[in-house]
Amino acid sequence: MSDDTLIATALALLAGRMRATDHLASPAAVRDYLRLLLAGREHEVFVVVLLDAQNRVLSCEELFRGTLTQTSVYPREVVKVALAANAGAAIFAHNHPSGCSEPSRADELLTQTLKSALALVDVKVLDHFVVAGAEAISFAERGLL
Repeated sequence: MSDDTLIATALALLAGRMRATDHLASPAAVRDYLRLLLAGREHEVFVVVLLDAQNRVLSCEELFRGTLTQTSVYPREVVKVALAANAGAAIFAHNHPSGCSEPSRADELLTQTLKSALALVDVKVLDHFVVAGAEAISFAERGLL
């Protein structure tokens, strides 16, 4: 079995677990899923995990793709996707291909902007992860939300 096949199988297994149970009961599963999904990408991507009112996973959407060092994220598009899914909450994640998992000031400002935009339509932002290699930093754990 190739590495790509193993990763795809692991992603499918973790995604199934996240949908079948309250993901908040297992934050490690969310972290593992996001690391598998985003680590090793050669360009930045921004994803949103959409959750229902009971914090069960509705979907995980790759919304934006950028370059080696940045990606443009448009709050309007994030709100549209959240409303279309009838989401009650969201978790954001993006990768840093550079390998540095520390959130930048721009990452913090973007998170606050998205949090404010989604609050207008009653969607809670539960976390934002920055994935770099095998590491995934949580904004919520660092008190950045």
